[in-house]
Formats: sequence, C-alpha cells, structure tokens
Amino acid sequence: MLTDALIAGLTLGGMYALLAMGLTLQYGVARIMNLSYGELLVSGAFAAHWLFTVAGIAPLAALLLVVPAAFALSWLIYRVLLTPLVRRAPNREALEVDTILATFGLLFVVQGVLLVMFGGAYYSYSFFAVPVHLPGATVAANRLLALGFAVVVGALLYLGLTRTRLGTAIRAVAVDPVAAQLVAIDVRVAAAFAFALGGGLVACGGVLVSMFLTFNANLGVVFTMKALIVVIMGGVGNLLGALIAGLILGLTETFVATWIDPGLTLAATYAIFLVTLLVRPQGLFGIGRR
Repeated sequence: MLTDALIAGLTLGGMYALLAMGLTLQYGVARIMNLSYGELLVSGAFAAHWLFTVAGIAPLAALLLVVPAAFALSWLIYRVLLTPLVRRAPNREALEVDTILATFGLLFVVQGVLLVMFGGAYYSYSFFAVPVHLPGATVAANRLLALGFAVVVGALLYLGLTRTRLGTAIRAVAVDPVAAQLVAIDVRVAAAFAFALGGGLVACGGVLVSMFLTFNANLGVVFTMKALIVVIMGGVGNLLGALIAGLILGLTETFVATWIDPGLTLAATYAIFLVTLLVRPQGLFGIGRR
C-alpha cells in the first residue's frame, strides 16, 4: 500500500509541479496573476477527450496539436486583452490588480463556453489503463506515462531557461525588467512569450491529467487554486521551488486520502500552506525582502 500511495502521490505532485511552473512563468515574468489559468487546463483535457473519442487520436499525439494551439491562444489573449492593461499600468502593483480583475472575468467566459459545449457532467476515457506490476504495488500504466512525460517536460523547461539565450533573457526580465531593457532585451516580447509558454504548459498538464482523472467544466478553479498554492509555497518565480512544493502537496494529499480520510485532503493542503506562510512567508525557496 505504501508503494501504491507513493507512486500516486508522485504522479499527482508531478502534475501540480507542471501546472505551477507555467503559472510561475506567467506571474514571475509577465507579472500576470492569471485567475483563468485552470480553465485552460480543463480545455486541454476536453480537447484530448474529443480527439481521442471522436478522431481516434491518442492523448500523447494530441499534445502535438493541443499545446501549440494553447500557446497561440495564450499569446492572443496577452496581446489583445492584457497588453492594453500593461501599457496603461503606472507600476507593477497596479498591473497585478488590473490583470486579476481581467482574468477573473475571463475565467467565467471560458467556463461558460465549456458548460455550453459539454455540460456539467464528468468525463473520462480509457487510455493505456493496463496494470503494471511493480515491487509491492500494481499501478495503471497511464499514471506512470503521465508522470514520465511531466518529468521530461519539466526537465526540458528547466534546461531551456538555464542553458539558452532565450531562457536567460526571460529570467533577466523576471529579475529586473528595467535592467533587462538596458541590455537590449525586448521586455514586452519576452513577457508575451512567457505568458504563452505558461499557457502551453498548463494545456499539456490538462492532456496528461485527462489520461487518469475524471474532469468537468467546473474544475478549473480548483486547479488554479492548487497551482497558486504551489507557486507561493515554493517561492514566487522559483521553478525548483514549484517542483518540490508540487511533490509535497501531491504526496500529502495522497497519504491523507489513503490512511486518514479522503474528505480531509483539502484541509491538509491548506494546513501545509498556512504552516509554510507562518514559517517562511517568502516560500520554501523564495528570497525575503529586506
């Protein structure tokens, strides 16, 4: 039972970490607190479901369609909806407030469209749901596959941000956008790219989650809150912190559901979050202000 819970916790934590990495990019670089973030995850899950059940395209192949589409849609949202807010905001704090209100409205727009298209019922499909026998546990292959892809995507993102010129430019904008401009970095282009990349990541997470979890059109808010908790716990703008905080959250929820009571998973999540805020307000890997 321990091995089962451990693998389930790592899988769930890997999904949380992947989601939080995308939100970290959007907030840390573009300074957009995107409250409609989870709606794109649910949209990705529904897209994967439709492609698999109607068009016969496997979820892993669907990633080649869903992720670029989500990237393009996120870029469009940033350019059309958010760029005017960026231009008129007198400072970054005002920008955060404006974008919170704008994306809060966008949340209900996307959710309404999904409800019209799919209703409020829960959806799922069977893909690669064959048992894999491990020492002391039997795990569905789709969970292991989702975990493996989440690890690969997270590793590629980390390497891209730390080993490429584009990644260095994005990190420079996250640290100090004014100084980044002084070294010929186009801050607006970098912010738009980071926002779009975050959208692609969350849609990727939606496809992977749809392989082993049921979902409906109302779950976006739940995933947005989980991503926010992981980002704050790990330290805003810290990818390594998002990874570790996501794993902690996933393991905690799974262990509580397995050995205590499934109804207490949400309480355990917020308990860990509150303890982290009390002990380290800047997050596990955040840097405190002086």
